[in-house]
Amino acid sequence: MRGVEVVVEHVTHSFAVEEGTLVVLDDVNLHAAPGAYVSITGPSGSGKSTLLSLLGGLEPSQDGSLQVGGQSLGSLSRDQLAAYRCSTVGFVFQHFGLLDTLTAAENVAVPLLLAGSSRAEANRRALDLLDRVGLAERASHRPAALSGGERQRVAVARAIGNGPALLLADEPTGNLDEDNGRMVVDLLEAICAEQGCTVIAVTHDRDLARRAEHRYRLERGQLRAAPS
Repeated sequence: MRGVEVVVEHVTHSFAVEEGTLVVLDDVNLHAAPGAYVSITGPSGSGKSTLLSLLGGLEPSQDGSLQVGGQSLGSLSRDQLAAYRCSTVGFVFQHFGLLDTLTAAENVAVPLLLAGSSRAEANRRALDLLDRVGLAERASHRPAALSGGERQRVAVARAIGNGPALLLADEPTGNLDEDNGRMVVDLLEAICAEQGCTVIAVTHDRDLARRAEHRYRLERGQLRAAPS
């Protein structure tokens, strides 16, 4: 599996607020080669998560162009965007996004089932993925019985289940202590290296940011190369 090229050109995005219009992305441009590891830092509310939502096909761009693997996201129908999210993109969120009523293995199996795997194959693959992130012995535990670091590793296993060409990580260490945060950063780096997927992570975590090959800062709607 190989990562995809990501091209963002002249993207502008805004929200209506009481005071008028809040521009969170102002003529943003970004290029990530296949297999690149990109970090984006910036203050809260600067548009980092909005940019990931656009790249993940969770909401449409208001202006500009987003291409992933040579495919224009703006040209895709709702069903095509759902297929894109299922086949091309993996998401890792700050708040884990696990379903409380499901076990770790069942959480990991959900996107596999949605992609068309049989239940037996999804269960087998889920156990393999949990073993990959060091949680094979916690497969039958529900999220409430897991630590924050364990829940985030389950979330990473779920994100990579369908072999995404693009991994989008939104503050993946934001709810973790230093040791667990470092473990998740190491895991993301290993996945990027082993599977060749393109990784774009938005973060306040300086360790995660500086370890990326390509570093940017988003502030006041402007995306710039981050200082070395």
